[in-house]
Amino acid sequence: MAGATITDTRPLVTYWIIGLSVATFLAQITLGWDQFTQHFVFAPFLGLDEPWRFVTAALLHSTTRYFHILFNMWALWVVGSQLELILGRARFITLYVLSAIGGHVAVVLLASPVNESWFIPTLGASGAVFGLFGALVPVMKRVGADLRGIAVLIGINVVLGFIVPNISWQGHLGGLLTGVVLSVIYVRAPQEHKKKTAIIGSVTVAVLLITLAVVRYAVVGQLTS
Repeated sequence: MAGATITDTRPLVTYWIIGLSVATFLAQITLGWDQFTQHFVFAPFLGLDEPWRFVTAALLHSTTRYFHILFNMWALWVVGSQLELILGRARFITLYVLSAIGGHVAVVLLASPVNESWFIPTLGASGAVFGLFGALVPVMKRVGADLRGIAVLIGINVVLGFIVPNISWQGHLGGLLTGVVLSVIYVRAPQEHKKKTAIIGSVTVAVLLITLAVVRYAVVGQLTS
């Protein structure tokens, strides 16, 4: 459907992301905030000078709320292991990383430099996981599957982002939208041009996200100078 060719049906990328996330979580517990977590967590005021945080924060999780990593890894396993086989490994890892970045770009766009939202750290794979949720919608629609179940799941998690404290609904929204856009590009591309379309589409989305972040930081710089 997305032009993927996989002879080994094991979701290896999903395994690797889960393994890396768990290893990072153990490092957080062992080394603590000062020696480890603070160097990789994301916050709008840090993103311009240390852009790697747009990605690395997606590997971190709260060490005081174990359900944070448990839910994200469970969702990654359930959804990711299926999407990886449908989209192919290259498209899947691109979707995951860009959804994580898209979540943090949304945080930058929706935070205000004149209040604490510009300085609040965010961490977790939720933005990337919401990207996977969003990617399921075009995939399921393409094959004529019932969308009600995934719609309810997405709706519940979106609502939780607004009512449960210390959850970045902005990151959820950004990841969700990025996942939907990329999935549409992947599954709707003409069969004879799927690889080319996937590459061009992914690069375009990446450039758009970078541009949005750079423009936002430029505007903030003018406001605060």
